Amino acid sequence: MTLCTRFAPSPTGLLHLGHAHAALHAWTAARAAGGRFLLRIEDIDTQRCRPAFTVAILRDLAWLGLDWDGEVRVQSEHLAEYQAVLDRLIDRGLAYPCTCTRADIAQAAGAPQGGEGPLYPGTCRNPTTAERAARLALPHAWRLDVARAMAGVPGPLCFNEAGRGRLRCDPARFGDVVLARKGLGASYHLCVTHDDALQGVTLVTRAEDLLPATDLHRLLQALMGWPVPDYAHHGLLADATGRRLAKRDGALSLAALREAGHSPAEVRAMAGWPETPT
Repeated sequence: MTLCTRFAPSPTGLLHLGHAHAALHAWTAARAAGGRFLLRIEDIDTQRCRPAFTVAILRDLAWLGLDWDGEVRVQSEHLAEYQAVLDRLIDRGLAYPCTCTRADIAQAAGAPQGGEGPLYPGTCRNPTTAERAARLALPHAWRLDVARAMAGVPGPLCFNEAGRGRLRCDPARFGDVVLARKGLGASYHLCVTHDDALQGVTLVTRAEDLLPATDLHRLLQALMGWPVPDYAHHGLLADATGRRLAKRDGALSLAALREAGHSPAEVRAMAGWPETPT
């Protein structure tokens, strides 16, 4: 099987060294194995994503010396595909409409705590026919009924993680996650698993902070009958103070480094990859 990796940035800002680090991980793995490297633009969040940033992403990657195979997949051009996946889950009784706000969840008495705060307590789960109809008439999200979904999956869910071997999954620790929101489209979890399967990605390289999300992605893969790629979660690039580089913290962009006179080789070295792309 030909190894296939991907780099999938969201155009919500300019690329910085952390993005370069991630892109080089995926690109190097593919090229070293004689495989394919794909570029995907994850622009489902139309409120934050901008076409100008997509243009900048393509420019910055090319300047770094990275090339990609095939056409760039732009998620906002494939909304009907994600809706079709959601519809299949709804038809199977694995997703339900939810009108709870974040404040509702935070204030729910006895709401269990997850790694990212209170888990959804199941307020809208198992609605009556009348309750379901009422919720569909309001702004709502579609949540995955994780317990029901897990009941239909034979055996334990696992995946292969580079350097760690086969890891067992526990999707229930996320609670009933949101798969889509009315007017805002499908979630990252649904879109990324769909696209990895559709594009034939065999090795997912991404930052280690996304390792826990793989448990949920494995559940979606099992429910939809999608193939399971291998995973390699790499460390996060940090600044001199040890804080991870992030757009929201104003991490220095590749464009700024280029304008300051740094060469692609110097920027690759700053991103942890001193080797010259070949």
